[in-house]
Amino acid sequence: MNDQTTFKAPVFSLPQDELLTLNVNDVPVMKDALGPGIHFQPLLADPEAGVSAVIGIFSPGIVVSSHLHTGAVHGYTLKGSWFYKEYPDQVQVPGSYLYEPSSSMHTFCVPETNTEDTVVFFIVFGGNIHFDDEGRFVSILDAITIQNLVKSCAAAQGLDAVQYLKGGSAGYAVEKVKESARVSEPA
Repeated sequence: MNDQTTFKAPVFSLPQDELLTLNVNDVPVMKDALGPGIHFQPLLADPEAGVSAVIGIFSPGIVVSSHLHTGAVHGYTLKGSWFYKEYPDQVQVPGSYLYEPSSSMHTFCVPETNTEDTVVFFIVFGGNIHFDDEGRFVSILDAITIQNLVKSCAAAQGLDAVQYLKGGSAGYAVEKVKESARVSEPA
């Protein structure tokens, strides 16, 4: 509930002092973040909830290694086209909405014939576990990895701190008492 609410709802809600919003035009592109021609704009990275939202920008001909999703993914294509190597007849074009259930595995491909970058808005629950062509583990891409990629890309690109939304902070409901501060009663 916030101070602007005209009534008190008969349920509990998290306090919210402001609307958490971004304008994507104000979020810089993290260039070549996952390799040459694979860029992204971070919108949300919440490691505690295990969710991230990014705008992925892919150059023509890009192939993102095979990866397994530990959670569901929502994708909405804004520009360009792409497909999964495993489903070449299901090309995603502007206006395509894609839902990927948890535990799906595939290889992201952008046609070399594209004349422009492909731009996709993704909401990712959990992480992507990437493998090489022989099926060996390569990396994990999740919300905490995105937070660290933003830091390293911003430093490499000479950017100031990048504004994106992030989750809360885990902690104790009551401050933990240090062992040395406890008073023991005599026996």
